[in-house]
Amino acid sequence: MPQSTELLQGTLDLLILQTLFLEPIHGWGVAQRIQQLSKEVLLIGQGSLYWALYRLGSVLCQVAEASS
Repeated sequence: MPQSTELLQGTLDLLILQTLFLEPIHGWGVAQRIQQLSKEVLLIGQGSLYWALYRLGSVLCQVAEASS
């Protein structure tokens, strides 16, 4: 079973990817869209948001390198 921090990171990652799937927007716009879609139940702090975006970017780069 994943630890609670891994679960939270995975959940945030999925929320970010779902938001970007709807439309390409900048980082802070992602947080605002998640807040809007959750009817202001989910509030994403800048530190959490930008760390998650960095982490996702690193993973996507690794996937791109592995597939080439």
